[in-house]
Amino acid sequence: MKAVRFHDKRDIRVEDVAAPQHSLKPHDVLIKPIICGICGTDLHEYIAGPIVTPRTPHVYTGAKNPQILGHEFSAVVVDTGAAVTHVRAGDRASIMPLISPRDDWFGKRGLYHLSDKMAAVGLSWDWGGMGEYAVVNDYNVMPIPKGVSDIQGAMIEPGAVALYGVDRGGVMAGSAVLVSGAGPIGALTLLAARAAGATKIFVSEPNPSRRQLAAQLVPGAIVVDPREQDLHAIIEAETDQGVGVDVAIECVGLEASLNSCAKAVRRGGKIVQVGLHMKPAAIDAMQWAMKDITFEGCWCFRVQMWPRIISMIEAGTFPVDKVVTAEIAAEDVVAKGFERLLDPRGQDLKILVRV
Repeated sequence: MKAVRFHDKRDIRVEDVAAPQHSLKPHDVLIKPIICGICGTDLHEYIAGPIVTPRTPHVYTGAKNPQILGHEFSAVVVDTGAAVTHVRAGDRASIMPLISPRDDWFGKRGLYHLSDKMAAVGLSWDWGGMGEYAVVNDYNVMPIPKGVSDIQGAMIEPGAVALYGVDRGGVMAGSAVLVSGAGPIGALTLLAARAAGATKIFVSEPNPSRRQLAAQLVPGAIVVDPREQDLHAIIEAETDQGVGVDVAIECVGLEASLNSCAKAVRRGGKIVQVGLHMKPAAIDAMQWAMKDITFEGCWCFRVQMWPRIISMIEAGTFPVDKVVTAEIAAEDVVAKGFERLLDPRGQDLKILVRV
């Protein structure tokens, strides 16, 4: 079968590999991926990896590079193991990619995303969404109704990352929110914040194409170029008595963005860290103390979020597909996918791959 595989830094290949066997274990599901997103994690692997893809066998799954990429995808069920009861051949599904023990300290408490043995389909598993077929666990397969498209099904995973950040911030009806960074996750965070009821939303983004899309995604949002405008003066002028935002959600992963969030949030407010920092960040700890700021870190998402997000998408309150800017064939994944997304002058936000 055809598959997009990560070998090493700047080395991603479209190759012919052996397809999975139909002799399935009781809780296995054989799937045929439909469409798959290129994630920021995939980009990090491409420019600086291996980072999370394993050079040596993964402690829990035994997988190692070369790795079939793809952890944001929809699929069709081809076959199931004898113990699988919630899906059958022909069903469409969104794949929840996290894999972890069910019986360790975190698994027993339903905190599967926090296990130190956690792996993920498309990153540390034998299969991924950028292959023609894959085998996953039954708990990875979330059936989607007719009212949810294949593209929306592929966007549930990044949508879960965004919604988890909004949840952690306690965003509610009437909240004032700053989203720092309008990349794919930042754009989805805008949609999630609006779905949660935020009524005053600020966006800080230097890229003009992304600012334009942010304004289209959430009409009425106050979109700011932090290089040309005084973000904090604008927030002061636009919030009640100039106190600042209730929640600032950092979606960039840069020190300057984090500190901008600390300045923007009101006393007693929250900062949520969604963007992953690749190096330590220095903060003004006295400012955080004097403002009584609460900091919420985010790692992935709770796996139990999938049914809720599916319902939100079906109801039209979380239109995750609106951040998709292009679809490409697997053969073009490097030139029209990875390289295009890494171009600082590029206008694409989210690119999906059809295998």
